[in-house]
Amino acid sequence: MEIEDHGRDRERKHIVSSENVWDVVVVGAGPAGASAAYAAAVAGRRVLLLEKAGLPRYKTCGGGIIGPSRDALPPGFELPLKDRVHAVTFSLNGRFARTRRSKRMLFGLVDRSDLDNELVEHARRAGAEVRTGTAVARVEQHGAAVPDRRTVAVVLADGETVLARAVVGADGSASRIGAHVGVRTDQVDLGLEAEIPVPPAVAEDWAGRVLIDWGPMPGSYGWVFPKGDRLTVGVISARGEGAATKRYLDDFVARMGLAGFEPAVSSGHLTRCRSEDSPLSRGRVIVCGDAAGLLEPWTREGISFALRSGRLAGEWAVRIAEANDAVDARRQALNYAFAIKAGLGVEMAVGRRMLAVFARRPGLLHAAITGLRPAWRAFTEITRGATTLAGIVQTNAVARRAVEALDRRQAAERPETPEKRPEPVAEEQPASER
Repeated sequence: MEIEDHGRDRERKHIVSSENVWDVVVVGAGPAGASAAYAAAVAGRRVLLLEKAGLPRYKTCGGGIIGPSRDALPPGFELPLKDRVHAVTFSLNGRFARTRRSKRMLFGLVDRSDLDNELVEHARRAGAEVRTGTAVARVEQHGAAVPDRRTVAVVLADGETVLARAVVGADGSASRIGAHVGVRTDQVDLGLEAEIPVPPAVAEDWAGRVLIDWGPMPGSYGWVFPKGDRLTVGVISARGEGAATKRYLDDFVARMGLAGFEPAVSSGHLTRCRSEDSPLSRGRVIVCGDAAGLLEPWTREGISFALRSGRLAGEWAVRIAEANDAVDARRQALNYAFAIKAGLGVEMAVGRRMLAVFARRPGLLHAAITGLRPAWRAFTEITRGATTLAGIVQTNAVARRAVEALDRRQAAERPETPEKRPEPVAEEQPASER
């Protein structure tokens, strides 16, 4: 970007040409950002993908790849699987454990560092330019840094300004781009996780099998995911229960017989679910993945939501970049929001209902999935991608009536409470809950 001085008033004029304005700038190179960059690049647009960390980098995540995630991957993408899951052990806070098995693979397990790196490479091969070690301070759609109304200024932490016709925010749950858009959340959860190296005998015992434990706090659960010579062990519960969540993890690790093994990594993260009326765009800026608060509220599964919303964001960012005025750009951004709400939004709405039921009746869910063949079949169809939780509730009369009955019972039992104001996306993650 060049600046010229004109006369004594030193008026600044930005010299802009098609060579120094990107069609699409994507902020964040996780699954959502890499998918958005890929989608825009294969459409033949000039795409810049910005990532503040170096790649590959560790990411706190269970790494479960269910059917919807697999189906949203770029053509020819080979998953870097660490294990293939054919069995699931379910327990209710350590009790009533039962293992259910399937001849067909239920889902795969990956390290996020491998998955994210491969997705970025696909975006790069599609034509996107990738810059790592590049933090974004803010975006501006008005003011001196913006040469015209068709341009967005992406201001980097080092002071450099990058210009774009459209910007996609995919910079995680503490998104700066999400804050610019005004994303609001009404569910915030704390996840704690440990990567535990184990000897071959222990790894062999867990190979092909995961454990899901319905936890002691309302809406909480824990997991053990095998990844070769390591186990990913974690728990998640509502934010504000940090001490209890830490106790749950410690007890859970001990109960699994893993307390004697030193974790290679211990970490934590916050997950945020968007409010139903939360915006997904502002001007020529749209958000996807965790930056938009898009994840399944009950299981807190986010990879498939990131991949699917990222692909949509990339496709609609191309249309926004082509818009010649603010009205057309707004129309395309609203079309993107409609596409998200019509698909992922419906799944989130059903997930909210299931979380509310699960929080009050975890034993009922455990009994159904371990003792009823239709419930287990539904679980396998969801993990393989044959259907979704929303699809089952919408199309299966028995499932729909059961959820509606539980909704009515919960409504009758719920005490009246003051309306809670949705929480805006924070720019930084609280140190006490990392």
